[in-house]
Order: sequence, then C-alpha cells, then structure tokens
Amino acid sequence: MQFATYPSLKGATVLITGGASGIGEEIVRAFAAQGSRTGFIDLDKERGQALADELGRQGAEVRFEACDLRDIDQLKRAFAALEAALGPATVLVNNAARDDRHGWEEVTPEYYNERIATNLRHMFFAIQAVAPGMIKAGKGSIINFGSNSWWQATGGMPVYTSAKAAVHGMTRSFARDLGPHRIRVNTVVPGWVMTERQKSLWATPEKLERHRERQCLPDLIEPVYLARMVLFLASDDAAMCTANNYMVEAGSI
Repeated sequence: MQFATYPSLKGATVLITGGASGIGEEIVRAFAAQGSRTGFIDLDKERGQALADELGRQGAEVRFEACDLRDIDQLKRAFAALEAALGPATVLVNNAARDDRHGWEEVTPEYYNERIATNLRHMFFAIQAVAPGMIKAGKGSIINFGSNSWWQATGGMPVYTSAKAAVHGMTRSFARDLGPHRIRVNTVVPGWVMTERQKSLWATPEKLERHRERQCLPDLIEPVYLARMVLFLASDDAAMCTANNYMVEAGSI
C-alpha cells in the first residue's frame, strides 16, 4: 500500500485518547510519521510510555500521559500537561473505548454507569477541554470514534452499543456549536477491526468466515485503515467535512 502525506499535519498538535494499543496505537504512529506533535493518553502506563519512547528515538515529537479516562479530573490534568509540552491542540481524536461483552439481564446501575464513563462520557469532556484553544486558533478537527455494531443490530453488549450510538448525536451537535469557529467534528465508524484484542478474544475462524461473507470486500480490516481515515479528517484536505459519519467497514453495514 502507498499512503498519502498531509503537509497541513506537519507541526500540528494532536491529542489522542486510548493511544497505547490497538487502533489508537496505529493512530499515534500515523500522526508521528506525518511530523505532528503527538500527545496521547492511556490507562496502560507501561505500554504507553514504551510507545512514546520508541517513536521519540525515531525523531518524532511524542508525549504520553497515563490517565484513567473515567476520572474527568485526571483527563483534564493529562491534557493540560500534554498541551504544556506540545502547544495548544488543533486536532483531537476521541478513540478510547472497550467493547466488553455483557448480557442485558446482568447489567446493574453501577456497571451501566461505568460503561458509559468508559465509552462515551470522556469524549464530551475531552472536547470541552480542548475546544477553547481551538476557538482561539480559529480552527480545529475533532474526530470521535463510533461503531457499526449498533447499525448492524449487534447483540451481547447493549450498554456499549447504546454509548456508541450516542456518539453520533454528540458529534452532530458539537459540529453545529463549534462550526462558526471553523472547528470540524466528525465520526469515524469502524467495522470489525483486527486488533490484538479482537484476535485474542473473539476472532475465531468460524466467526471470521461469517464476517467475510457479510462484507462487500474480502479482506479483513486492519487498524492502519482507521488511522488513514483519521489523518484525512484531521488534515486541511477535509476542510469542508463536518457533522458526518465516515465508514471504514468494508461494506459490512
């Protein structure tokens, strides 16, 4: 594969949530390769720091802050530390989430609240934290991660799908509120992406074969393809793209 370089991303400050592994790691690597000042947060301190160190040795300007996104005060402090090191962010990627399976019969109010905090609430407050700086800059791109799971009426994780469905409404509302400041807000919608987590927990040969039959394209989706869509939406090439869903699901809706 031959991928694009976006000159508008060189030197731009980017903040990414959940950047230590999976899709988030690929996004961190992609922005670092574009020459962006890349900051990311994650709960996994060891893996996050190892990624930042690796990219730093390659000459990239990358910073990591350990953070439990369920704690909004921690989130705000982590973002403040990253912006102090890298400068005000003009790109935010709300990637962090966990698609843990659960039966609707067993969900307690406590579990429900924890799942919403893990998969939705932090996105709102991340936007709240960075938007003032983007308003001051007169530009910005916010990229929220949705999921095609609820479009497909996937069962077995109803709190997760509820949270992901809500992301789309949040995106469109923020796009309207922030648009006058030339801040774009979009949702990237992944299909079944072959991260280490998916491969180790759920990607059996039988499930993969059934999934291939559902996709229009025959190839499985690797994290790199999500990162490439994120780069496009963050760049000036997408200057007139906002309030929309950008599907990376190989035609599996």
